[in-house]
Amino acid sequence: MVKAVLFDLDNTLIDFMKMKRMSCEAAIAAMIDGGLLMEKGEAYEKLFELYSVHGIEHQEIFQKFLEKHLGKVDYRILAKGIAAYRKVQAGFLEPFPHVRQTMVRLKERGLKLGIVSDAPGLKGWVRLAEMNLLDFFDVVVTLDDTGKLKPHRMPFAAAVKKLGFKPKEILFVGDNPKRDIAGAKAVGMKTALARYGQVFESEGIQADFELKDIMDLLEIVK
Repeated sequence: MVKAVLFDLDNTLIDFMKMKRMSCEAAIAAMIDGGLLMEKGEAYEKLFELYSVHGIEHQEIFQKFLEKHLGKVDYRILAKGIAAYRKVQAGFLEPFPHVRQTMVRLKERGLKLGIVSDAPGLKGWVRLAEMNLLDFFDVVVTLDDTGKLKPHRMPFAAAVKKLGFKPKEILFVGDNPKRDIAGAKAVGMKTALARYGQVFESEGIQADFELKDIMDLLEIVK
């Protein structure tokens, strides 16, 4: 019997990649306006190549981008990029459809809910608060809590300990097969793949359940 549901945050509850794409497009346009000599398409591709190496949450990605392609950080270009990114970010960060309704129904059924995210501590907490989701969750584990990124067992184990249930009594929901599904399985949790937010290939990793919509959880957890 499932007694608790743990969720990844970005691309599982929050449409993070939509925000990231729109914010980066705005940042690139602004940096070009500030003097960056590069075509928009090329710059976008090279920026996301760096994200793939350093992680989608990397806090100094624009600095690394400029260092790599200009040989230095031009603060005029950097400032324009960061300002444009932040301005667009606030307008495009939103939950996936039916997230709030699903959380309400799960809480009504008496389940404990939690978050296990690779987001830096404060950023993860603030995202939940901005989306008006924070009060649904009994447990929040971020990168700051363990210093380890998924699929390392420590973030999952930390959440299990805080919940006080056996791993087999917990369902983990995430969009990334390698980080979320494989990581949760390794500690003995049941797993559900959020197909609606999936960005990465499954690479042969199979979840116990697949969700086309987050409300599909209500048919799994009864």
